[in-house]
Amino acid sequence: MGYIGVFWIVISVISNKGLALQDDLSSSAANYDYKDALTKAILFFEGQRSGKLPANQRANWRGDSALSDGMPEGVNLTGGYYDAGDNVKFGWPMAFSVSLLSWAAIEYPKEISSVNQTGHLRRAIRWGSNFILRAHTSHTTLYTQVGDGNADHQCWERPEDMDTSRSLYKITANSPGSEAAAEAAAALSAASIVFKGVDCNYSSRLLRHSKSLFEFADKYRGSYTASCPFYCSYSGYQDELLWGAAWLYKASGDEKYLNYVSSNKGWSQVVNELSWDNKFVGAQTLLAKEFYGGNKDLEKYKSDIESFICAVMPGSSSVQIQTTPGGLLYTRDSSNLQYVSSSAMVLFIYSKTLNASHIDGVRCGSSNFSASQIRTFAKSQVDYILGNNPMNMSYMVGFGNKYPTQVHHRGSSIPSFKIQPDKIGCNEGYSIYYNSNKPNPNIHVGALVGGPNSNDQFNDARTDYSHLEPATYMNAAFVGSVAALIGDCKEAPLLLPHINSTTNIADLSKV
Repeated sequence: MGYIGVFWIVISVISNKGLALQDDLSSSAANYDYKDALTKAILFFEGQRSGKLPANQRANWRGDSALSDGMPEGVNLTGGYYDAGDNVKFGWPMAFSVSLLSWAAIEYPKEISSVNQTGHLRRAIRWGSNFILRAHTSHTTLYTQVGDGNADHQCWERPEDMDTSRSLYKITANSPGSEAAAEAAAALSAASIVFKGVDCNYSSRLLRHSKSLFEFADKYRGSYTASCPFYCSYSGYQDELLWGAAWLYKASGDEKYLNYVSSNKGWSQVVNELSWDNKFVGAQTLLAKEFYGGNKDLEKYKSDIESFICAVMPGSSSVQIQTTPGGLLYTRDSSNLQYVSSSAMVLFIYSKTLNASHIDGVRCGSSNFSASQIRTFAKSQVDYILGNNPMNMSYMVGFGNKYPTQVHHRGSSIPSFKIQPDKIGCNEGYSIYYNSNKPNPNIHVGALVGGPNSNDQFNDARTDYSHLEPATYMNAAFVGSVAALIGDCKEAPLLLPHINSTTNIADLSKV
């Protein structure tokens, strides 16, 4: 069935009975190769790596970079991920990316294993968690950023050529940042679950650091400001404290963390997004599962997450997030797909919780949304991203026959140093490559871009960072979303070759 047909079926049902989606609607829509999408979504992280790259690096248009990070203060801050299309390492959103990747690994182990991606996903998680461990140099010290965001944004150069300031930012007892410390605690505790039974010593080390970071975040409360204006805390730190405590309880089973979220349930707020800034929905999703498991004192978290469901489900009497004419959730114009992918991930996970708990669904006023209906809507968001949209294109680079070619990404937009070894400086990068209307020479396979505007329109122009820039947390949430659909995919998994600067764009649909 074509796009228009599916769209009007949904609308005609919504107009009379809320979102009374037929339980089998997803089967009538075209399925995509979700295995290929998952494989590429994980591969993306190799293109974002900082530091000394391993011998098995698959995105081989990249090279070693930022090998002296941390040296001015005598610490090793190499490794980790470049945040988005820039060359800065922002620890707060990086930790959130690790949390989401770990959550995906925990929720969908069989699905991810069936595509032979377990090892790749664990390596992606470890690349980030290792950096957090290095950055946590003492009980009350956490390095939260490497690189000057303002200076970096005045430059357009490959990470391998980078000569901008590698300024260091940190939080301490005297200069706290509870959001960053608590998010790091969440990331490490979630990662500890992933590696439990795989690398017990590493898992234990992650959990020890997580507990220390959470104590630091909670004891020395203060809002994180070091990464402004790029990553400012608007929701405060209570959401991260609940999120961190929820993960610590899940990882350790220690009742003190359960008591913490129970005694601080008044902090929980009804919100309509899960993002690098706002983690309330994440904590609520985790704790609602505990509520259904018997911890009835956590009912507020269950109530709040169901309010989120009602805020995003079309046809709900309390809907807050509107959809585009083509059916895409539209939270904000800038990098909107980060909110779409995280919302879809939550919807998939909560539908699992409802099924496992034998709950009929979520009531939103006069409408009741079954687990199947919630999952169907989440699937529609993934399908939109992968090509079921008015532009008939994928918003994942390298997926399908039509996708963005001018991604707002320094390393991708400048020829690989393996092809052009001479240094390309800041101004040269801007004048020759940033302003070029040619496709990026290095295809950053798996990268999700910011996505279309509110009218489903998209202009493939590198200068439009709001719609063309990828980010680690956007892909991390999409890993959790697309993994939920692996059972719906009938195609055989595809093996990825090394992706380099000479890869023919037309051949990527065959990858």
